[in-house]
Amino acid sequence: MIVGAPKEIKDHERRVGLTPEAVKAYVAAGHRTLVERGAGLGSGFSDAEYLAAGATIVAQAADIWAEADLIVKVKEPLIPEYQLANPGQIVFTYFHLAASEELTLAALESQITAVAYETVEENGALPLLKPMSAVAGRMAILVGAYHLASPYGGSGVLPTGVEGVAPAEALILGGGVVGQNAALVAVGLGLKVTILDIYPDKLKYLQGILPPEIDYGLSQIDLLEKKLTTADLIVGAVLIPGARTPRLVSRAQLKLIKPGSVIVDVAIDQGGCFESSKMTSHSHPVYTEEGVCHYCVGNMPGAYARTSVLALNKVTLPYGLELANKGLAKALAESPPLARGLNAYGGYLTYRPVAEALDLLAKYKENPLGL
Repeated sequence: MIVGAPKEIKDHERRVGLTPEAVKAYVAAGHRTLVERGAGLGSGFSDAEYLAAGATIVAQAADIWAEADLIVKVKEPLIPEYQLANPGQIVFTYFHLAASEELTLAALESQITAVAYETVEENGALPLLKPMSAVAGRMAILVGAYHLASPYGGSGVLPTGVEGVAPAEALILGGGVVGQNAALVAVGLGLKVTILDIYPDKLKYLQGILPPEIDYGLSQIDLLEKKLTTADLIVGAVLIPGARTPRLVSRAQLKLIKPGSVIVDVAIDQGGCFESSKMTSHSHPVYTEEGVCHYCVGNMPGAYARTSVLALNKVTLPYGLELANKGLAKALAESPPLARGLNAYGGYLTYRPVAEALDLLAKYKENPLGL
């Protein structure tokens, strides 16, 4: 195959789909690999490193889209990229289609083959989502702590506290990978931490692996509303694979939160778990509603591109090589986890939770390749 890595164009997105080491692996397997000029600079990789790995450096993204059989990216295609995609072209990246009808319809119209990192599922886990969830969870506390400072819209509560003054309270909604990593950083900084989740078994599991200072509770309305009134930093860390995130906090409940508190909605790329959430960017990361600072950046790990790219390529490379070495049909037939990553094919949606979230069941086709 011809494998292409265009430069990411999302706001302040400095990650890249392929590292030089990944390029070496594709080239060693016999695949021609195209990398857009400067695509790796934001992650600390020079064009010279890609050339040494065996890549061909291409001046324009349009040329990569025109030639490549397999496009490996980090973030979903944006409007300027829609028109560059070709029917049948495999695009392997994060899509988060359930949160964007526009992107979904564009993917269907272009008839690309969309293989989404976030729905590749193995033994109940999401191996291609996990490393970025870990980065985003840890980052959530750091950016939340920053925006608690008065000059940045916060209440002026020092997250760590000082002698004689209590630390900030962090409320984490969801005990998955994001929530666990957020909790670790929050405890490390000295915050008072509570995790709410709907599954008792999950809470019991977390008690066995996380620091003992953390409090836990079942996510029921009464307890949620009580915790909202005292929290200084609230992290939205809920995920339903491939589907739109449920809204856990309504606009009415937003009024329970203290003015100057900070919400970090890590789930925003799947639609967000606060009714008041709307996508922001690294250029303009926050806004305030009802006196509450909202941080809702859809590509949080892009801020720590080097770490994120190294972690991401470790998990995406084996699956990408399967696609390149075997071709789509054989790769999906021989890898059920990879098959669950197929979200769109031939102008149809192939992942039911996306079709349901967007009311596009008329465009849903189960198992279009007859796997």
